[in-house]
Amino acid sequence: MHRTQQIMIGAIVLTVALAASAQKPTVYPAKGQSASQQSKDDGECLAWAKQNTGIDPSKPAQTQAAAPPPPPKGGRAKGAVVGATVGAIGDNDVGNAAVKGAVVGGVAQRNRARGQQEAAAAQNQQAQTQQQADLGKYYKAYGACMTGRGYSIS
Repeated sequence: MHRTQQIMIGAIVLTVALAASAQKPTVYPAKGQSASQQSKDDGECLAWAKQNTGIDPSKPAQTQAAAPPPPPKGGRAKGAVVGATVGAIGDNDVGNAAVKGAVVGGVAQRNRARGQQEAAAAQNQQAQTQQQADLGKYYKAYGACMTGRGYSIS
């Protein structure tokens, strides 16, 4: 559980940090452009950035990770069967061996489920990071266009 929390906290911090850098920059007319001229330039530069980067922020990429697979089932039952079989082969207490096998099977099942959840969380975080990086490229291109048209960018 502790590792999963660390991964999730790291993903949240990284997403917030990248989101701040991937926002549309603020544009100021540096050469006395009118509001209507700025609006026209804004639209043209947004279209130019989309064309040159291939990124359309109005249509976010479908990079979200799929839902994690359902947790494995039957770990305790399989462990009990294996434990009972081992107990029967070794002339031991079959019931006691079955209980021990069920416990081991349950622990193994829980560990597999935890690993699947961590992998899904890491994949989702990676997809979000890529999406934020793409937005950063898009807005960098937009800012370059607006700067070229005589605007101050912040």
